[in-house]
Amino acid sequence: MVQADSQDAALAFLAAGRSHGLPEGTVRRIDTHGAVVFLAGETAYKVKRAVKLPYFDYSTLALRAAACAAELALNRPLAPTLYRRVDWVTRRPDGCLALGGEGERLEPVLVMRRFPDDALLDAIAARGGLERGLVLRLALRTAAMHLAARPAPHGADAAEMARAMAVNDRRLVLYRGTVLPDAQVDALRAERARWFGRLEGHLDRRRREGFVRQCHGDLHLRNLVLLDGEPTPFDAIEFNTRLTAIDCLYDLAFLLMDLWSRRLWAQANLLFNRYLLLTDDLEGLCLLPLYLAERAVIRAHVSATMAEHQSAAGRTQLEAEARRYGALALAFLRPPAPGLLAVGGYSGSGKSTLAQAIAPQLGPTPGALVCRSDEIRKRLFGHAPEAALPTEAYAPAVSARVYRQLRRRSARALAGGHSAIADAVHDRPYARAALRRLAMAAGVPYLGLWLDAPAERLIERVGQRRDDASDADAAVVASQLRERRPVPKAWHRIDAAGGFDAVQTEALRWIVPALPVNPLVVAADQGSMVADR
Repeated sequence: MVQADSQDAALAFLAAGRSHGLPEGTVRRIDTHGAVVFLAGETAYKVKRAVKLPYFDYSTLALRAAACAAELALNRPLAPTLYRRVDWVTRRPDGCLALGGEGERLEPVLVMRRFPDDALLDAIAARGGLERGLVLRLALRTAAMHLAARPAPHGADAAEMARAMAVNDRRLVLYRGTVLPDAQVDALRAERARWFGRLEGHLDRRRREGFVRQCHGDLHLRNLVLLDGEPTPFDAIEFNTRLTAIDCLYDLAFLLMDLWSRRLWAQANLLFNRYLLLTDDLEGLCLLPLYLAERAVIRAHVSATMAEHQSAAGRTQLEAEARRYGALALAFLRPPAPGLLAVGGYSGSGKSTLAQAIAPQLGPTPGALVCRSDEIRKRLFGHAPEAALPTEAYAPAVSARVYRQLRRRSARALAGGHSAIADAVHDRPYARAALRRLAMAAGVPYLGLWLDAPAERLIERVGQRRDDASDADAAVVASQLRERRPVPKAWHRIDAAGGFDAVQTEALRWIVPALPVNPLVVAADQGSMVADR
């Protein structure tokens, strides 16, 4: 790291309460490796640190001014109520410093609306507040951002990914044997090179097919804030278009990795599933282990760099964090094999609840793609998953089309190396046989589970549903039961009349021996996710 211009005078001015008309000691300073932020009253002032790193250069006043202007232009469309203007710390003719006005320009400052610390999504996650509705809104916001982003025809391809990986390799080597263990660094470099060699052609194809777009570039929970009830991205990377002209799934991977690193398995899987339902971007799944690993590698070396600017206690914490991210990256690069799980039963049996609960545990991170017939039907009609459909949307010909689409989505996930859960009634023998053939063709293990419950329990449950993709009611349940068909012996029947915990326990009794599970989740259930080595 190269330290450049002195910013001492400007930083001291912004840190003083009197500069903002506030009592002394009330301005809070936050330091990162690339910026210094001052929280004063209801305003935040962000200054670029006068440093030069391999991935940005703020070493001169002109470069910092350009970076502040670029950050404002890039982020204001994402968060229009958050970003205000670029101003300057100036030296007046009498020698006193001021914010704005005439005089010598000492330092550019990005002026922003201050938000409460507890509005950041990482703070919300820390207190257990990433509930289902918020995660679904986050998926919608992320998908909409990516779908609206303009393609970057000259953005990331295999050559660009190789260049970025080489930069990350140099940063890893810098901390090899000090912050990061030798064996960890060597394994990360070898495993990433192996994955890159296998996927080089896929990387080039993603750009040709328009999946490389102008993205956020730094999309994790600390760069998302809840504003007016909506998860809002901010602090998109402005200093290097190479870091933002990227594959949309690489952008998403940072957020998925962040959730996974916090052991928020269910939230990561829910975000993953809803995002892919909205974008239908399944052909890039084969790249996800490499993308997740590269994001973790970035966090590893950034944490190591940040440790250099901390006190002894802070340094120890950040260095341990760097090693943890390194271990996480290795785990992503050594994923379990995929498998296909079918969960069937009549409406109200709890099959979708079970599928969503089991999904994070199956196959590579962040778990299985849940192919739910109710959601697929809504998307076929251009409706939001929770919006009701007219009766004609449930005609037999439409249902046959839904099941074909369900199998296609499952096959696409399996082809990308990810597990799939086929969540539907599955009461037709030909549909069950088609799933088995699909698994055989993909060369993956297959398991079928059938959930049973008495008619009155099924009717009670469908009557209690709110904001759900299923439109089934008591009449639908009655119709299904009138056409009841025997369940094949190859499917394992589970009594779903009681509490969910018992249903999940019984389902796992069949699943764990039959299908590959994610060792990260299993190890976490046993008290340790990955060793801090």
